[in-house]
Amino acid sequence: MKKKISIVTPTLNEEKNIELLCEKIKTELKRLNYDYEHIVIDNNSSDNTVNILKKICLTDKNLKIIVNNRNYGHLKSPFHGLMQASGDAVIIMASDFQDPIDLIPKLLQLWEKGHKVILNQKINSDENFLIYNLRKYYYKLLSKASEVQLPENTTGSGLYDRKVLDLLKDIKDPIPYIRGLVAEIEGDITFVRFHQPKRSLGKTKNNFYTLVDLAFLGFVKHSKLPLRLMIFLGFFISFASVLVSIVFFIYKILFWNSFQLGIAPVVIGFFFISAVQMTLIGLLGEYIATTLTHVRNIPLVIEKERINF
Repeated sequence: MKKKISIVTPTLNEEKNIELLCEKIKTELKRLNYDYEHIVIDNNSSDNTVNILKKICLTDKNLKIIVNNRNYGHLKSPFHGLMQASGDAVIIMASDFQDPIDLIPKLLQLWEKGHKVILNQKINSDENFLIYNLRKYYYKLLSKASEVQLPENTTGSGLYDRKVLDLLKDIKDPIPYIRGLVAEIEGDITFVRFHQPKRSLGKTKNNFYTLVDLAFLGFVKHSKLPLRLMIFLGFFISFASVLVSIVFFIYKILFWNSFQLGIAPVVIGFFFISAVQMTLIGLLGEYIATTLTHVRNIPLVIEKERINF
């Protein structure tokens, strides 16, 4: 009996890429001689992506579609797609060919050797030089700050064994940061290293806000370091304030008639302390917002329709 492989592709306005992507994945999986399904989960595209997929579904029963009733973002939607897959192993791939199709046989080869999680890891990239390096050093910082060793230079795309997915199903996480979750439950993570090409066609859906949101989420969910730094910073500022006060007091005692405190140190000190307080309150807000999202127990995704399931 053939093993079954599930391919999960999240989409949002990918009308220029999706037909060719479906064809290439179909060709590759048939060549490798696996039973397979290709699940495309669409974040309520406003272009012709869904219509193209529905047309392909008429002749290809291996292609399955989930259409969300709104855009749930680039964390919730892919994770929901993973949870709907029925394969012995599930591969999640980008829809813009930045995860090259030739990674599929490499992932499956390592899986057949017994590895449960194999992630695609970028060794270099044709994307914007500044963005790539900011991501690179962010991943390094996050990995060092986290309680578990988080994979660096990965996006979450790669292969997940059925046993790992069954464990993930039991984790009711409303904001599933999959790289962190997998690192929490699986100690043996293997990598397929590759050069990331430019997006094939269309425009990226990531912007500055989504990247910053993802960066904060990684820290808040997998590191206590920011909270600990807040405590140490508070101690340091308190100690520095007392020290400065003592210095000014001594100066005033020694030079009572000639030394004037002046308004400048007071103003500078006030704005410095205020800025630190605002930063720390904002950081606390991130933790509180994440906690609030967890306790509300809202579904990851609400589907508008699904086809070929």
